[in-house]
Amino acid sequence: MTKTRAPFRELNIAVLTVSDTRNLAEDTSGDALVSMLTEAGHTLIKRELVRDDIYDMRAVVSQWIANKDVHAVLITGGTGFYSRDSTPEAMIPLFDKNIEGFGELFRQVSYEEIGTSTIQSRAVAGLSNRTLIFCLPGSTSACKTAWNKILAKQLDATCRPCNFVEMLLGPYQANESS
Repeated sequence: MTKTRAPFRELNIAVLTVSDTRNLAEDTSGDALVSMLTEAGHTLIKRELVRDDIYDMRAVVSQWIANKDVHAVLITGGTGFYSRDSTPEAMIPLFDKNIEGFGELFRQVSYEEIGTSTIQSRAVAGLSNRTLIFCLPGSTSACKTAWNKILAKQLDATCRPCNFVEMLLGPYQANESS
């Protein structure tokens, strides 16, 4: 019996920018994520910008992970070492499971681009209520690196040997509508 290749399956993805200094009009990192995810065939379901405050971030993301129509959340900003950077502290308590390899792999691929400065990235990811959460640095370049070298594949059902899509949407059924 020949196994057929899984078709692409669209995900609903929310984008949250964490910044004390930017607004949506100046949010090049969020813009880049929106552009890349829609070009890949996914749907932007929500987008917001909040200040770097643990409780503001948790309030927004908690609403999104409670919504069964949100499959993944991409957060840009607040993952560095500045005193106000608190995205990991805000999100990790919401995780049902940590995706340990994400931060490690992100720093590895970032090393090729920015050298040892990658150790200052506290990029993390996890699963909350069947919703993926990826916490990325605030730089547009870092968001592009994360999408192009990690997320584009892991959010694509055609990626083998494995990806996150089946876990989010369930096994592909041949009679699913396109």
